Amino acid sequence: MYTPVWIGAVWLIVGAAATCRKCFPPGFLWGTASSAYQVEGGWNEDGKGPSMWDTFAHNYPEKIEDHSNGDIATDSYHRFEEDVDAVADLHLHFYRFSISWPRVLPNGTVDHVNQAGVEYYLKLLQRLKANNIEPVVTLYHWDLPATLDELGGWTNPEMATYFDEYAKFCFSQFGALVKYWVTINEPFIHCYDGYGVGIHAPGLKQSGTLTYRCLYTLVLAHAKAYHSYNASFRSTQNGEVGIVLVSTNPEPLTNSTEDVESAENHLQWDFGIGAHPILVGNWPPIVIKRIASLSTAQGLNASRLPVLTEEEIGLIKNAYDFIGLNYYTTYLTSAYRNITAIENSTISYDVDKNVIRSAASHWTQSAASWLYDKPAGFRKLLKWISNEYGNPRIFIMENGWADVMGTVNDTNRITYIRGHLCSLLKAIHIDGANVFGYTYWSLLNSYEWSSGYTVGFGLIDVDFTSANLTRRPKASYEVYKNIAETNCLENCVFNRFK
Repeated sequence: MYTPVWIGAVWLIVGAAATCRKCFPPGFLWGTASSAYQVEGGWNEDGKGPSMWDTFAHNYPEKIEDHSNGDIATDSYHRFEEDVDAVADLHLHFYRFSISWPRVLPNGTVDHVNQAGVEYYLKLLQRLKANNIEPVVTLYHWDLPATLDELGGWTNPEMATYFDEYAKFCFSQFGALVKYWVTINEPFIHCYDGYGVGIHAPGLKQSGTLTYRCLYTLVLAHAKAYHSYNASFRSTQNGEVGIVLVSTNPEPLTNSTEDVESAENHLQWDFGIGAHPILVGNWPPIVIKRIASLSTAQGLNASRLPVLTEEEIGLIKNAYDFIGLNYYTTYLTSAYRNITAIENSTISYDVDKNVIRSAASHWTQSAASWLYDKPAGFRKLLKWISNEYGNPRIFIMENGWADVMGTVNDTNRITYIRGHLCSLLKAIHIDGANVFGYTYWSLLNSYEWSSGYTVGFGLIDVDFTSANLTRRPKASYEVYKNIAETNCLENCVFNRFK
């Protein structure tokens, strides 16, 4: 027999199973997630305007692996009740979803409201509440209204004001039903993939300039929305507002000084460039210094990294109630061996960062070529964040495994989930990481951006070849359900003193 005993910040497991079963802190939150463009479909129904992803997938199908789009996706616009019922059956505490900006504001501005879109999200929120499921609502998960994309999208600093107005609209319409708000999902990925290398909407390829301009605008947009919530909504709605940042865990390829530095660069450019302005103030010093130096060497009159004014630094700093973290995988990192030969003539985010990513041949790879099962990296990343930023309050917003569409006996996903949750337990109990919730990505197999419908992250399989989009729970569905119900993990062995 065993008895879990909560003492201070750790669980002590008393009895014969002490090395096998570990539990999460009381009140730990369990959930799953989706995003509007990936699941809703109904892309032009009931007054919805087009998003940048509608335009991108329609105009450039060759940039999507299977030439597909999100016009129908999992049809959650018409089947949201079924999705909510699945979350309820999983006995989860929350469901993270995003609002499609052009579904509620077709032109992107508050002078044209689509009431049908507003009603859709009210019905979704009300059904979640009726099932005792807390909504975690993302305001922006990459689907900018096409009309605003035509104004320059996130490279236009005015977009921060447009976003603030949209956020205030959502707070006023839905805030009474929402405890947790996420402003922006993964600003680094959105800016790098969409404005830097062009594999995501809007498909631009200027990584050494537009990536940074986009990041500048998104960080400002987040801060403006956070302060608007404070000023006009917090006192009556009592919600929390955060941003979701993403990073992989870097492991130096060798012990050389250059490769060790590459691992630190990886963290500062991918995670720190979003976190440092909010948690400390201004961009990471190493990022400011290197981009300014390279910009001068490249004959430019100013740094390619937009300068944050003192007023902007003050606005952005401490603009959070929690930091959302998305973690999927670990990479080996090394520095360019001939960096001095290219850095003065090549304007590139990757050259600025000076990191080459690779993976060990023995690592287990998912159906997504970029994703490997390295659970120890989860704990390492959390420990770095804690040490770097004073142990901020963290909400794990995405963590998941990809398999081939149609896979139901998903043993690799089960191994991934258990391994990463054990690593998370170690981070909480041994390292003291201030993590209060975990989100498995995702509820359903869905549209995976440039991968289309070739891989799926879901706990539930969706048959995209069938007219009724048949849904089938995978083996991992019951495993995750059991973990959430018990708040504990079996067969997680660790020494709490190490």
